[in-house]
Amino acid sequence: MPSPAALFKCLSDETRARATLLIAREGELCVCELVCALNDSQPKISRHLAQLRGCGLLLDRRQGQWVYYRLNPELPEWVRAVLQTTLTANAEWLEANTVRLNAMGDRPLNTTACC
Repeated sequence: MPSPAALFKCLSDETRARATLLIAREGELCVCELVCALNDSQPKISRHLAQLRGCGLLLDRRQGQWVYYRLNPELPEWVRAVLQTTLTANAEWLEANTVRLNAMGDRPLNTTACC
């Protein structure tokens, strides 16, 4: 599990921080949902997600050709508390991302095709 220095280094990039907080709030998101919410390219989002997975924050699962990301359930409580506190105190920071995510047509249900 990440040390405090490793956690904050991993989250020091704005894209990684936003993706992590959106995933923490939503429970699980498909790469295509993150591409829409973060308004960025799929390769860039996937690269950042790989870094978050590499530092132990996220786990992924495949469903057909789609990949879904969620917080690692084995994260220490202090990491979950930091994420939840940050999420609660900074809803306005994620507002544009939330609007884009909510406006996404045909959002995947975790059992149906994505995008």
